[in-house]
Amino acid sequence: MQDAERLRPGVVKGAYPERRDPGPRGWARALHRLTGSISRRRQSTQLASVVQQVERHGEAIAGASSAKLAEATAVLRRRLAREGLGDALVQESFALVREMARRVLDTPHFETQLMGGWIMARGMLAEMQTGEGKTLAATLPAATAALAGIPVHVITSNDYLATRDAEAMGPIYRALGLTVGTITSAERDADPRRAAYACDIAYATSNQVAFDYLKDRVASQGPRNLAFQLDRLHREQPRSEQLLLRGLCFAIVDEADSVLIDEARTPLLLARESTSNQQERVYKRALRLARGLEEGVDFDIDRPAMHVDLTRGGRERLAALARPLGGIWSGPRRREEWVQRALSALHLFDRDHHYLVRDDGVKIIGQLTGRVSADRSWERGLHQLIELKEGCAVTPENETLARISYQQFFRRYLRLAGMTGTAREVASELWSVYQLNTVAIPTRRPCIRQTRPPRIYTTRARKWQAVIESIRRARLEGRPVLVGTGSVEASEQVSRHLTEEGLPHQVLNARQDAEEARIVAQAGQTGRITVATNMAGRGTDIRLGSGVAGGGGLHVIASERAEARRIDRQLAGRCGRQGDPGSYEMILSLEDDGAALYFPRGVQRILTALAATAGVVPPRLGVFLMRLPQLAEERKHGRMRRALMELEESLEDLLAYSGPQD
Repeated sequence: MQDAERLRPGVVKGAYPERRDPGPRGWARALHRLTGSISRRRQSTQLASVVQQVERHGEAIAGASSAKLAEATAVLRRRLAREGLGDALVQESFALVREMARRVLDTPHFETQLMGGWIMARGMLAEMQTGEGKTLAATLPAATAALAGIPVHVITSNDYLATRDAEAMGPIYRALGLTVGTITSAERDADPRRAAYACDIAYATSNQVAFDYLKDRVASQGPRNLAFQLDRLHREQPRSEQLLLRGLCFAIVDEADSVLIDEARTPLLLARESTSNQQERVYKRALRLARGLEEGVDFDIDRPAMHVDLTRGGRERLAALARPLGGIWSGPRRREEWVQRALSALHLFDRDHHYLVRDDGVKIIGQLTGRVSADRSWERGLHQLIELKEGCAVTPENETLARISYQQFFRRYLRLAGMTGTAREVASELWSVYQLNTVAIPTRRPCIRQTRPPRIYTTRARKWQAVIESIRRARLEGRPVLVGTGSVEASEQVSRHLTEEGLPHQVLNARQDAEEARIVAQAGQTGRITVATNMAGRGTDIRLGSGVAGGGGLHVIASERAEARRIDRQLAGRCGRQGDPGSYEMILSLEDDGAALYFPRGVQRILTALAATAGVVPPRLGVFLMRLPQLAEERKHGRMRRALMELEESLEDLLAYSGPQD
């Protein structure tokens, strides 16, 4: 393992450590993928012996008094700081953390959690199934690194989970003499945030940490800027003391595939409001011109690619419409850019699918998370165009001060680790982009989930009818049901059907994000029906109510294919946790967005004819065909992430010619 000196602020890495080398490129990246595969297999074979060593150390301290344990903690802390994160010391630390968890929470770590913690301590990603206790497993590497003097960031999905996990795991850390901080969007003042980052372990969302990092970059023009470093020698209150973070030393990312893959291309912009007051007139005129154009004649829409193209005739018609306006509308390039943006706002971005209208404002919905991204806005006037389209007050366009993508940001940590239930499909990408190896951890108990054959109907109406029938059958058996949908709109459509049938239920989508964990936590109670967007409630266990296990457990219905196989697997994993019974089925239609967008009408007619007798598409053929759009989406998003990474690397190379840049 790595020397602790190289993972913490100090002489070796400076006052604000971060990684500068992005890793191998070009042909070296392909070779790197191969070595990653070999390393994954080697790590998997070591886990059993690690557990044995931790248990051996644990037996030696099991009967120790509190005073003896405190003394052992102090000795271990000095050794970790001096000798680093060697295997033997880390195993000893794990035993100590486990004993503290037993004493203060009465929840000692299971063997599988020790395995997951070991993988994370080594800077890798532990694939642990839903319900296997990832939150507790993360205390092992977090506490061990903190004892060695390494600042630790534990990254969670939302503010609620950051607060919940810090409070729940805090007693373990405090028993070890460590401090714990929480950074959420509710706290805007710099001093409390700085104090939270100064703690040994800080819990926060990726959004909060990345934006605070950008603020530090703007404040310092780069933490390694020489003038900035000398500043502390000449001022009573140097600017370096106003920085929020202590560098990017060690991050443990929960639901890592969501953050590092699904959100990889998300641009994080630190901005201030523009002083220009002319922009709103530009937005209104762009929309007016766009509404004067006809689809199929003046412009074409490629919905899978989310792109609008003006035809030759459309450009000529636009020039004629804009001729009396003058100004920026007289130049073809800017005129066409603005109108294409307005056409995208009108025809590509849909309410309750891509965004919500809340509190007289437009709030973006993360397409793979299903959650509202409260602090995000679309760039280059697109957000303001959608606000005008919806009749909302127009927010001032922002002037960008600094920007970074999640992909670029997380590559700057000196050590990156993570945990998730679904990573195997993107294991090679996680390795080649982040040097983050993925190791699957066995489940504590065998999984007995039943997966039913998928059903694919010809129409949405018939699909929803089948979904309601399946819900009704499960409810008669006293079983709880979770219905996964692909959008806010679809979840509310299911809700209307259930209301018409007189079936009481709870809806969980981006409108209820504040109640997310509470709703999900209750979804396993007898006879309860919960309708949720596919990713809603991720990070919260669904525990079965009294008697539910005997009736068959939670029944999960996927009503749409997600954009990635991982998300389908994540939804299925909501049932059958820790050896509980449960069942999962997929009920789809040929009119679902994926099929409707990707399949030619001729293919749909053939499938409809095949389903004419039974009302459903032959299962094997249907599953194969419905998977094609999903695979196409995965490849498309993978290409886009790769293109962004190559662009960012090229820009870094160009900036390097003028010296260190941020």
